Amino acid sequence: MPLIESTYTARGPFKNAHFNTIFAAKLRRVYGVYQKRERVILSDGDFIDIDWSYSKSTSKLSKTVLLFHGLEGTAKRTYMLGTVKQLIKHGYDCAAINLRSCSGEINTKLRSYHSGASEDVAEIISHINSFKKNTQLYLCGFSLGGNLILKYLGENRERPDNIIAAVAISTPIDLFDSLGALERSGNWIYRWSFLKDLRAKYKMKLSNFPGELNAENYRKIKSLRLFDEYYTAPAHGFKDALDYYTKSSSSQFLNQIKVPVLLLNAKDDSFLNEKCYPVAVSKSHPFIHLEMPEKGGHVGFMTTRRTTYNEERTLAFFNVQTVKS
Repeated sequence: MPLIESTYTARGPFKNAHFNTIFAAKLRRVYGVYQKRERVILSDGDFIDIDWSYSKSTSKLSKTVLLFHGLEGTAKRTYMLGTVKQLIKHGYDCAAINLRSCSGEINTKLRSYHSGASEDVAEIISHINSFKKNTQLYLCGFSLGGNLILKYLGENRERPDNIIAAVAISTPIDLFDSLGALERSGNWIYRWSFLKDLRAKYKMKLSNFPGELNAENYRKIKSLRLFDEYYTAPAHGFKDALDYYTKSSSSQFLNQIKVPVLLLNAKDDSFLNEKCYPVAVSKSHPFIHLEMPEKGGHVGFMTTRRTTYNEERTLAFFNVQTVKS
């Protein structure tokens, strides 16, 4: 598809990428979203918690959006709540997924969530299809969650035919390239925040699995790459951090995607490098719609309205793709 010309215009202080990113994550508030939690037991005995919000639409057309958060996010992050609030107003039920260990309770296995854990996406979709008969499914992922759904959609695996469309926002489709971006000096505050939370989870895992993790490695984890080297890779069957980045990056799966996808990545997103903007793929791909606003930050896209640009674009894209019945 041709590249999409973006209509997003950052105003005032939101022209600064870091201000846009931090305001959206830490200062913006979204109220009035009711969520009902469901615990799903996975095939390996672990669990994932889903926070459901339901539309009041009386339409016979059932539409369900699965939303996947970013690194160290939850279903209650502002970007999740804002998108849910927009979607349920327009007839979409929303399943906001808390990835393993992200719902406020540590998961039961040595493994946790990671950027390539598409098997969990498949299990959640199968679970929802088991009781929401004849619903149209839509996927929405933010950052890590965006990579997760794109990988799922492009892999050589069975997928149900009721998946209609997907939106991936601020997505690091090349994980190693994105890591290089995060390691720049101007991103120290994000690295510090992520690493603080990830080290805390490693410490909890260390208490639960003292025979498989060790305190010496915990002390060595002083960067995001070292966290992946000492935890993510060995806990999930990768040889090392580089093997994890290589096998889990969704960029290699884009060509195989067969449902309409909107990839919204701002050019000033400090979490992304050049390989996270698949211009050549989008130009020749029948389903990949790439939109690259000049501004927006990382999951920012703040406006002077009560909704963000990415929330408005997600709704508009899903509405266009909806199959009428």
